[in-house]
Amino acid sequence: MDADDDGKGGYRWETEYEKTWEAIKETADGLIEPMVADMVNKAKRRRLANKKNLRLGMMRHLFIVVDMSSSMNQIDLRPNRLKCTTKILEMFINEFIDQNPISHLGLIVTRNKRAEKLSDLSANVRQHLDAIRRLNDMSCIGEPSLQNALEMSMKILRHMPAHTSKEVLVLMGSLTTCDPNDINQTISQLFVHNIRCSVIGLAAELRICRTLAQKTKGLYDVVMDEGHYKELVYQHMDPPASSMTESSLMQMGFPTYMNDGQTQASMCVCHLNNTCNFSTTGYLCPKCQSKYCDLPVECQVCGLTLVSPAHLARSYHHLFPVDVFQELTVPESDGDKTTTTTHECYACNKQIDSKSISGAVCEGCSQIYCIDCDLFIHETLHVCPGCVSTTTTTTTSSSSNQSINH
Repeated sequence: MDADDDGKGGYRWETEYEKTWEAIKETADGLIEPMVADMVNKAKRRRLANKKNLRLGMMRHLFIVVDMSSSMNQIDLRPNRLKCTTKILEMFINEFIDQNPISHLGLIVTRNKRAEKLSDLSANVRQHLDAIRRLNDMSCIGEPSLQNALEMSMKILRHMPAHTSKEVLVLMGSLTTCDPNDINQTISQLFVHNIRCSVIGLAAELRICRTLAQKTKGLYDVVMDEGHYKELVYQHMDPPASSMTESSLMQMGFPTYMNDGQTQASMCVCHLNNTCNFSTTGYLCPKCQSKYCDLPVECQVCGLTLVSPAHLARSYHHLFPVDVFQELTVPESDGDKTTTTTHECYACNKQIDSKSISGAVCEGCSQIYCIDCDLFIHETLHVCPGCVSTTTTTTTSSSSNQSINH
């Protein structure tokens, strides 16, 4: 009898089960094959297409809850779950503040059946990175308490204005949670206060985490490896869809920056508890003249939201993103298979043929891009080089014609 035969003319399910991830091969540089990379890029392009024509919550308040229980010492993620998490969070925080300059972020850890706030809601990158580095010095002990972490987040987020987006992202490594009361009541309160909770599981799917994400309209995923972990965290980079059905106006102030020598040394409002922090520099609120170290911030005296024009300019791409390019597949010519129709990427001059899977075409300027440049334009640059160069050329030609006429 064949080793795969079950004795009844069939086959065992173990032999039919195919581990597709084992077919992924790495090149000499440690990168995955171009075919696999292209499949990943195509999946990202599909997600970009689904984000079109949505009302977004531009001003975000996000709390990241990190599980610091004993389960974070597991080594299924290299070198272990905690080290992998801190490394991804360092990259995410830098990118999050850069892509969402008028948003705030905070960190909460849960271990030994308790929850502890590691950093307050702010846009200060240095403060959050210092808090992340302190995680490596903390010990992972006991069980987490999901309810205590959610309660701590809700106490702060429920007081935020209605026009802001209130979010909680839980990085859960444990398969258990030790809660003092009924966590379903906490989930109901989160829904009432319009707080969106998402969970990324590092071990396996939990029913309570699935319920939390579904009732609060969040996302729930379980990681497969380090690369998938980073991709799931980066899903929360862009602003989510806003729950508000009506537009509303809000007041914003553009504070003036005072340099050394322009004013006497004074203490800023954001460091009132630190008696040693006197400085001659800072941002002065145009309404009450309170001084702050960093922007954006909500004035603690008059309640005015203080931002800089550069912050609003960097947030512009969320409201008016680059249109999704149309996918271009270059077919092989009939007859001789060695002859292929090739195009050149307008951005990086890479040759696009049938072997490189596909490219993309901008409908505005009809320029062709490879998939790597397509994703870079939509995720980082937020401007189509072909459209910009066409506009610049047209403007320059018009100016030249006006000078000749004069």
